[in-house]
Amino acid sequence: MTKTTGNHGGTPSALDNFKPLLIDVAVPLGSYYLLKEAFGTSTFAALAWSSVVPAVRTVWSVVKERRANALAVLILVVNVVSLLLSFVSGDPRLMLAKDSGVSSTVAIGILVSVGLGKPMMTEAMKPFLVKGDPAREAAFQRLVSGAAAGSAVFRRKERVFSVVWGLVLLAECVARVVGAYTVPVDTMVWLGSVVLVAAMVIGFLLSGGLAAGPMEDMLTAEAEAGRAERPAVAVAA
Repeated sequence: MTKTTGNHGGTPSALDNFKPLLIDVAVPLGSYYLLKEAFGTSTFAALAWSSVVPAVRTVWSVVKERRANALAVLILVVNVVSLLLSFVSGDPRLMLAKDSGVSSTVAIGILVSVGLGKPMMTEAMKPFLVKGDPAREAAFQRLVSGAAAGSAVFRRKERVFSVVWGLVLLAECVARVVGAYTVPVDTMVWLGSVVLVAAMVIGFLLSGGLAAGPMEDMLTAEAEAGRAERPAVAVAA
């Protein structure tokens, strides 16, 4: 009888599940705002330096794993596009509208990933569903791989989750662009943040009700079924 401790060779922990999201999204976005707001660097410099992490991660993925990390590539593209747009200055409304380019690029990337059969938002949602529990991790893998009875419904909900976020971010982009050219500049400076927060709240509510909630129920049931089967297998052995 062997006993395994920790996560060596086993199911990834919750931290392991969060790492791609932290590296690809939180670090570049966080470093951008830190450099721009706390250290007072220019928008161009902040975008340039915050692009370093996704750029290195993209190159490393290609060299080591022979494949490109989709989320890292997307964040890198967003930053490069923003850098190019930053060369255009002198129009405050254009600068306000430029900020919505992040939402639109991410939204399109998410929707395209659904069309390709690899919903991009799954990695962001997965840690909240598996909660670092090996049984739930195994159940999640069975459901997404088609090995479980409810796999078809689970994978449909998985796509719905990403579609909701893609459409919400796209709508947020449109709202901010319209606001940039119709609302007074001084008002839109703070209203843009309000629109973003509102979009996030709507995204969480819709994706939770239409996809994440039902998926969590299915995952719990599948994990319990897996736990129930293990003792029976052990007795038979």
